[in-house]
Amino acid sequence: MKKFLKYSLWSVGVIVAITIAGIAYIAATFNPNDYKTQIIKLVKDKQQRTLKLDGDIKLVFFPSIGADIGKVSLSEFQGDKEFIYIDSARVSLALLPLLSKQVVVDEVSINGLKAALVKFKNGKTNIDDLLGKKETDKEKTPFEFNIASVRVENSELTYLDETTDAQYVLKGFNLNTGRIANGVPGKIDFAAVIQSSKPKLDMATQMKTTFTFDLKKQLYQMNGLELQAKGAALDISNLTVLANGDISANFDTQEFSAKKLAIAATGAQGKNNFDAKLDVPALSLIQNNFTGDKLTLNAKLDSSFGNIVASLALSNLTGNAQSFKSSALALELDMKQPEQSFKIKLGSPVTGNIEQQQLTLSNLTLAINATGDKLPNKSINSEMKGSVQIDGNHQSVQANLVGGLLQSQVKAKVAVNGFQDPAVRFDIDVDQFDADLYLPKSAAGVTNKPAPAEQPFDLAALKKLNLEGGLRIGALKIANVKLSQVRLDVKAQNGLITISPLSTNLYQGSMNGSLKVNAQATPLIAINQNLNGINIAPLLKDAANFDTLEGKGNVALNLAAQGNTMSALKKALNGSMSLNLTDGAVKGINIAKTLREAQGMLSMKAATTQTQSVNKAEKTDFSELNASFKVNNGVAHNDDLLLKSPLLRLSGNGDINIGNDSINYLANATLAKTLKGQGGKDIVGGITIPVRLSGPFNDLKYSLDFGAMASNVVKQKIEAKKEEIKTKLQDQLQDKLRGLFK
Repeated sequence: MKKFLKYSLWSVGVIVAITIAGIAYIAATFNPNDYKTQIIKLVKDKQQRTLKLDGDIKLVFFPSIGADIGKVSLSEFQGDKEFIYIDSARVSLALLPLLSKQVVVDEVSINGLKAALVKFKNGKTNIDDLLGKKETDKEKTPFEFNIASVRVENSELTYLDETTDAQYVLKGFNLNTGRIANGVPGKIDFAAVIQSSKPKLDMATQMKTTFTFDLKKQLYQMNGLELQAKGAALDISNLTVLANGDISANFDTQEFSAKKLAIAATGAQGKNNFDAKLDVPALSLIQNNFTGDKLTLNAKLDSSFGNIVASLALSNLTGNAQSFKSSALALELDMKQPEQSFKIKLGSPVTGNIEQQQLTLSNLTLAINATGDKLPNKSINSEMKGSVQIDGNHQSVQANLVGGLLQSQVKAKVAVNGFQDPAVRFDIDVDQFDADLYLPKSAAGVTNKPAPAEQPFDLAALKKLNLEGGLRIGALKIANVKLSQVRLDVKAQNGLITISPLSTNLYQGSMNGSLKVNAQATPLIAINQNLNGINIAPLLKDAANFDTLEGKGNVALNLAAQGNTMSALKKALNGSMSLNLTDGAVKGINIAKTLREAQGMLSMKAATTQTQSVNKAEKTDFSELNASFKVNNGVAHNDDLLLKSPLLRLSGNGDINIGNDSINYLANATLAKTLKGQGGKDIVGGITIPVRLSGPFNDLKYSLDFGAMASNVVKQKIEAKKEEIKTKLQDQLQDKLRGLFK
C-alpha cells in the first residue's frame, strides 16, 4: 500500500513536472504575434470583416493559463466602419482543472469595449452574419459555463433601431461578477448610464444581486436585488428609482415570480414633486395565469393646485391576460388646497381583460368629503354607488351612478367615447340643487373698497367640448332665481352649444325656449324664451333686485349679445322683448293720490315740476299693462306702453338702458272723468299729466310736470266755457226763433 501511494505521488509529480516543462517550452518558443497576419486574413476571408490587432498578444501560464490582448477592432460586414473596439482584454483558464480535462475560465477581463448594434429598416441587423444559421430545438445543446469572474470596465454599448429611429446607449458600462456556473449562486455588480431617445431617458444605474441559473432547466433567479437609478426620464427631472426584492423565472415551465418586491420613485415634473412606492409581497405567473397577494401603491404629489396623498390596493388578484379579477380595489385620495381639502374613497370588486384593455368596477362605492370656509356649512359629504366599465381598445367609459352628490340626490348615466377628444353622452336626474351655494359671492354692499376688475369669460374648454344629453332637476336655485321641473337638452360641438328645449316652471308660470352659445371666437349668446303666466314681481326681485313692477302675465324674449364680459354682453344686447301683464301695479308712486294732494297746484300760474324719489309704500294699480321693446346695443326702446286702470290710462315711450342699469321713460297719465280731491271736491276729469321715470335701477326718481297739467286743465276749462257759452247762445237763439213763430 505504501509503495502504491509512493509510486502514485511520484507519478503525479512527474506528470505535473512534464506539464510545467511543456508550458515553459511553449512560452519560450511560441509567439502568437507571428500569426497576426494569418488571423486577420482568415477573418477577412471567412467573415468579410476587417480585424485590426494593434497591440501585442501576451500568453500567461501561471498561476493560470491565458492571454492578454491589446487594442482590437472589428469592422462592419463588408465595410470599413468600426463595429466593435476593445482597448484591452484578458482571458485565463484555471490550470489544475485542465489536468482533469475540465475547462474552467478563471477570469474574463475587458476594458474600453465599444460596440454598436444596428437594426436596419428591412428588419435585419449588423450581426446576422456572425450569428450564422439558427439551431433547431433538436440541435440546441446547453452551453456549460464555469467562469470564476468577469470584469468589464469603461465600456459603451449602443443600439440603433432604424425602424423607429430610436437609439439606446449604455455609457460607463462596468460589470463585476463572482463565479458564473450552472446552479452556483454568484454575485453581480453592475453600473452604467442608460440613455435613450425614444422614450427620452438619461439615468445613472447601479444594480447588485445574487444571480443563479440552471441552463438545463432554464431557471434564472435574482435574490437580494438592489437597484438604484437616478436622472431624467420623459419630462421628469431629479428622478430616483429604488427596487428591492427577489425575482425568478423558469422558461421551461413558463413560471415567473416576485417576492418582497418594493419599487420606490421620487422626482419632479415641472413644479410638481412626487413620491411613489409599490409593494408586491407575492406575485406569480404560471404560463398565462397569475396570482397576487395584496398589491399596494402609495403616492404623494406636491403641486400648484394642491398637495395629494393617495393609496391604491388590489387584494386577491387572480386570472390571466384574457380575464382577471380582484376581490377588492380600494382607492383613498386626500387633497389639500389653501382654502379647502378633499377626501375621496373608492371601493369595488374588479374584473377585466388586459389584452382588450377592459376594466369593470361592478359594485362601486364612491365617498367624497370636502371641507373649507367657502363651502356650504364649511363641509360637503357625498356618496355614490353604481358601476363603471372602461374599454381601452375602444376608448370608452360607461358609468351608472346613484346617490348623494353636492347635497343632492342624483341618478346619472354617462358615456365617454374617445380619450384624446372625448365625446360625452349623459342622462341625469337631480332632485334639487342650490347652485348659489357654489357660485362666487357678490361684492355688492361692500363700501370703501375698490371693486375688483371684471374678468373676461374663459370659454376655452367649450371649444373642445363634445357633449350631448339631457338634464332634469326637480328644484333649482341659480342666481337667486327659483325654478322647478327643469328640463334641458344640451348639444355641444366645436364651440357651438345649443340648449333646446330649455323649459321650467317658475313663479306660478312656465318658461320654454332655447339658449345658444358660440364660443369659437368672442362669446356670442342668443336666448329665445317665452314666459307664460309669470308672477313678475318676485321674479324681478330675485333675478335683478328690481322691485318696481307687479302683475301676472306673459314675457317674450328674443335677444342676442356678443362680448367677453358680462357688462360687455349687456351693452351689446340686440333683439326684441314684449310684456303683457294684468292685475298689477307700478310700485314707487300713486299717481291718483299724488294728484289729490296736489290739487292746489292747479291754480298756480307758473309751471311747476315736482321730482320725488321712489316710495316703496306707494303704487299705481293697473288692470292691464302692455309694452313691446326693440333692443339695440343694450338699450331697450319702447313706443307703445299702455297701462289701463279704472282711474287712469297711461301711455308713453322711453328707454331702459340694460347696459348701464338705468331708465329714462316719459309717460302721460290721463285721469278718469271724475276724481274726488281733498274735502270731497271734484277734480276735473280727463286731464293729462306727464310723468318721467329716470335714474339708475337702485335710485329711481319720478318727475311730475304739474305746470303742464295745469295748462291742460286751463285749456279744458276754456274749452268747457266755450262749450257752455256756445250751448247758451244756441239755447237763446232757439228760444227767440220759437217766439217769432207764435
